[in-house]
Amino acid sequence: MSLQNKSDNFSEWFDRVLQKAELVDIRYNVKGFIVYRPNIMFIVRRVYEIFEELLMKKNHKPALFPLVIPISNFRKESQHIKGFEEEVFKISEAGGEKLEEALFLRPTSETAIYPMFALWIRSYKDLPMRIFQSVAVYRHETKATRPLLRGREFLWIESHCAFVDEGEARKQVEEDLEITKKTFRELGLPFLMVEREPYDRFHGAVDSYAFDTLLPDGRALQVATTHYLGQSFSNLNVFDIKFTDKDGSKKNVHQTCFGPGVSRIVAAIISIHGDEYGLVLPFDAAPTQVVTIPILKSGKEDTIMEKSRIITQNLSKAGFRSILDDSEKRPGEKYYKWEMLGVPIRIEIGEEEVDGDFVTLFRRDLRARERVKDGKVVKRVSELKTLVLEELGRRAWEIFNSSIISINSKEELFKNKENVKIVRVPFCGRKECADEIKAEIEGMEVRGKRMDIEEKTSGKCFWCGREAVRIVYLAKAY
Repeated sequence: MSLQNKSDNFSEWFDRVLQKAELVDIRYNVKGFIVYRPNIMFIVRRVYEIFEELLMKKNHKPALFPLVIPISNFRKESQHIKGFEEEVFKISEAGGEKLEEALFLRPTSETAIYPMFALWIRSYKDLPMRIFQSVAVYRHETKATRPLLRGREFLWIESHCAFVDEGEARKQVEEDLEITKKTFRELGLPFLMVEREPYDRFHGAVDSYAFDTLLPDGRALQVATTHYLGQSFSNLNVFDIKFTDKDGSKKNVHQTCFGPGVSRIVAAIISIHGDEYGLVLPFDAAPTQVVTIPILKSGKEDTIMEKSRIITQNLSKAGFRSILDDSEKRPGEKYYKWEMLGVPIRIEIGEEEVDGDFVTLFRRDLRARERVKDGKVVKRVSELKTLVLEELGRRAWEIFNSSIISINSKEELFKNKENVKIVRVPFCGRKECADEIKAEIEGMEVRGKRMDIEEKTSGKCFWCGREAVRIVYLAKAY
């Protein structure tokens, strides 16, 4: 039994995979909040671990700040409060009494962290300061909620850094981009790395950069952002984060913040790699990397089970997350279960495998079998760890790149609007044009200009006919 093709009805496919693979439960009785079940939490933890390891290698220190933020903190940066005040959850009472000052559940933590930076940073010797926390954030999302994709509680990492000058801060932004690229490559995920338009920046940022990927329904999903904040939060009128420089002068720090969206990255892994049989996971993200299925035959049970145990133990000793499914279910039921859970490698052992001194190895990514001699199983699985990731990445990038089309006029976009996914266009940079595009092409948004390649433009804006100033990418987004 299989699911339908995800391209036919992605929404239905996604919901069924979440249910059948026992990933999340949406029956928690608060709208926009879900229960993360054990099968998905391992994947969540792996995404956290990959980012955390890369951050710590770059001298970021882990920290944890309070969930609640005083409303007075939040209102110190005017653009920030303007962007978030309508989305926050507010606590007005506690212990049956009204609080002297209302508290917000963090929608993001600039206003929780930066008052502490102002206390900790005194000298240039305290800089650079790089910290991160792995937490949940809360926003009262008013659009239709979707598990993992758009909710009111979602998991992420946020890194906050302070530097002596703009140059050092800009280098941090570049480092954030490299960390994200490396993580996505380890997960086989394609991405569009863009600089957001000036009117589409993070609230309080000088410049904003984002990673978008593409889901099977043709919608872009923002999965990570990094921002150069300049001195927007550190100046005298906000949090006044000052340091004494080498020459004795007082200066305000330059800041950055970085936010990989863990819930959305996990959603991308599920959606981009999955198929009509369920999850397809790269080795690093898989809770179980190899499952051994004994195919018992009367009179051969002991030898089949003994070989199955030895193969499983050898793989475990080699460092793979390997299990033996010795349950009483029929082999076909076991195949269905482990394919639904996305286990990269299945090893089948029956009478023929015992007599022939080989195993039958099934690759989940290709849905193909091969025979491997007993003594070469560990070596072959080690090879497949890399080959599976390469195959998943190749397929994902092929679909992603084939979804990008170049268009040079409004008429051409209208003509193709039912079929386009990501559109590359010459653009004037005007917010008015972006607003018109979104209104007239059913939510299609300007995502920004690419950061990984330089694309020169000449001629006219595809929408209004004014002089084009850059090439940008459009997509419908979650």
